[in-house]
Amino acid sequence: MARRRKGRPIDGVILLDKPTGITSNDTLQKVKRIFFAQKAGHTGALDPLATGMLPICFGEATKFSQFLLDSDKRYRVIAKLGERTNTSDSDGEVVETREVKVDRGQLERCIAKFRGTTDQIPSMFSALKYQGRPLYEYAREGIEIPRESRKITVHSIELLRFEGHEVEMEVHCSKGTYIRTITDDLGEMLGCGAHVVYLRRTGVSNYPMEKVVTLEQLQALLDLAKEQGIEPGELLDPLLLPTDSAVQDLPEANVTVEGGDAILHGQPVKASKVPEQGTLVRITVGKQRDFIGIGEIDQNNMVAPKRVMANKQDEA
Repeated sequence: MARRRKGRPIDGVILLDKPTGITSNDTLQKVKRIFFAQKAGHTGALDPLATGMLPICFGEATKFSQFLLDSDKRYRVIAKLGERTNTSDSDGEVVETREVKVDRGQLERCIAKFRGTTDQIPSMFSALKYQGRPLYEYAREGIEIPRESRKITVHSIELLRFEGHEVEMEVHCSKGTYIRTITDDLGEMLGCGAHVVYLRRTGVSNYPMEKVVTLEQLQALLDLAKEQGIEPGELLDPLLLPTDSAVQDLPEANVTVEGGDAILHGQPVKASKVPEQGTLVRITVGKQRDFIGIGEIDQNNMVAPKRVMANKQDEA
């Protein structure tokens, strides 16, 4: 007999403002406990030093979290010139100190070199895994693991402030871009070294920053529900964004109710105005446009299911 899952079977996405000094996984566990959710996962780790938008998916939304992992991100970063650390941020140990002889023109020219598509070698203090263990565990043991460079795209990187030894920038980049590595590379270009002292993620995909909530706000709602003797979900669940918000950038394929039933049973169906073959689509049903999953346009220009909502399967 299968074990019954502890918690509530809720679906949706909460945009959390991750606090500094805590890992993304610890943040996830705190949010999961507050919502008393059966299933939850985050969509791209932030360093303990970093703050900002951390989308957390509940229930069926976890099936589509990969699209948020693969989406563009936006950051606000402050770098300190003159010091290089072993982690490329202020949580690490200073390994080199150099004189800063940088003017604004030189700084802007170096920053411009990061725009566009380039190769980046991930930091040893990243969460990338090697033989099942994150690289930062090897780094803490003094073990250097060879890393292959990866293609990243910096859509924009703008200098916001240059005062003393501090440089503040805004970055819009592709998935897998390490801001710490950009900062370290910038410091080497300038000949003085640099490391991150402040990092805040201000955007994931097209999610609005005004929808972000803090742990303190969630805890306050939980406490209020207990005081009023009501179910916490009555106050917490209205904060959830729809499950399909994780795939909001995909084109929509709207099918009939009968077609939706077929999709949920693994069968491809016809839909009007479908995009070209091989395109991933967000599948909705009928005039209500009820989201049931994602599919791909096959060689017959039909919508073939790839991942569907389990609770919708039960209904079908």
